[in-house]
Formats: sequence, C-alpha cells, structure tokens
Amino acid sequence: MVSSNADSDPLIECSGLGKQFRVRGRAVRVLDGVALSVRRGEIVVLSGRTGSGKSTLLGLLGGLDRPSAGTIRLEGRRVDGLTSAEWSALRREKIGFLFQSFNLLGSWTAVENVEAALLHTPLRRPERREKARSLLAALGMEGRLDHLPSELSVGQQQLVAIARTVANDPALLLADEPTGDVDPETAVEIIRQLTGAVRDRGAALIVVTHGTFPLDGADRVFRLADGVLAAAEPAPARS
Repeated sequence: MVSSNADSDPLIECSGLGKQFRVRGRAVRVLDGVALSVRRGEIVVLSGRTGSGKSTLLGLLGGLDRPSAGTIRLEGRRVDGLTSAEWSALRREKIGFLFQSFNLLGSWTAVENVEAALLHTPLRRPERREKARSLLAALGMEGRLDHLPSELSVGQQQLVAIARTVANDPALLLADEPTGDVDPETAVEIIRQLTGAVRDRGAALIVVTHGTFPLDGADRVFRLADGVLAAAEPAPARS
C-alpha cells in the first residue's frame, strides 16, 4: 500500500544518473542512466548483489560523491552541482544518513554522539542534551547514555546511530544495510524506528539492502544490476 502522500511532488528525484571510476587507467561504469523519484511518506528499498552500485547510488543522492552524468533534485531544487560546503549544510538540514559502519565518534559517549547532530541547530546545550537523552531512552538505551561506542554491542551502536540520524527530523533518510549486522530483535526495533520516522513525520526513506530488510515494509522495491535500476516485483501490501 503506497502512502497517502504518493500524489505529492517528489521529495527527491534523479534522472539519467551515472557514475564511473577510473581503475588502472580504465573506466569502470557503476551506474548507468538511473532514474528514481521518491515522495514524502514513502519507503523505497534498493536491492542487489554486492558491488552492484547500491551504496554508490545512496552516496550520490546524499551528496557524498558527485555523479558523472545526470541530475538530482531535492524538493524541486537541482542539487547535483552544489559545492561541498553547500551539500554539508543541506545534509544538516534535510538529510539523515544511517551507515552500515555506524560512523560513531569513538571518544564520545552515546549521548554525545547523538547530541553532535544538534550542534548546528538553534537549540541550547541543555536542550540538545535533553533531546539526545530522550531519543536514546525511546530506544531502550537510557542505561547506556555515558558509554563509549567500544563499550556497546554492535546492536547498541546501531541504535545510537539511529537516534543520531533522526535527531534533526530530516526530510530524507538514507540507510545502508541498517539491519545487516544486528540480531533479529534489534533489527525489528531499527525497522520500527525508521518506518516510524517516515509515517509519523512525513519523511522519506531509501534503504539499500542485500536482503536483510523486510520487503513487506516497503512501498516500492527496486533492483540494481549492472548499473541499471529497475522496479522489482511489487512489495506485498501492508495490513
């Protein structure tokens, strides 16, 4: 079942998107003419084998890399030509990334890692700390606020990363294998938090997965193979 926002203008869209790298003097094409449009309230899953270009596509949509061809628009604004500084500002305001490697700051506690996402907001320090604490408590991490990442399990580190990702109420969530390295119970909680951000806040979620993310939680599923993105079988309707 596609969300009720499906008829609204796209939150993010790309057209003719391509990416190639030079390897030992030879051009290697990773993405070829990718077109994708995602609206607020939608959950879109990108599946494919290792090396198919899924993470590359996610990085392009979030401005972590530049395309070799094509256009990207966010909220109707063309963004593929933005400078690094402009992309950084846009990510702080509009985009939440959830990396497979978590990217937590090793010398900062769990609550400090979440609070870091709020440093460039109007919130004062006590307000930032309280919001970070509240987000972690909602994930069952209230007893781990002052723990360093090295003192947390893999699943707990992912929960900290989830809290950090949604701290700024981003319009677009980009998740790279969010349930790939956690136990089934933690995976259920991660999925609940991500889908909740979409349904409750009107965000959009694009998930890259090898197959660990449940496809029945998606509005649309695409498969990436040989650099080409194609619609997969329709995702089963949610009850």
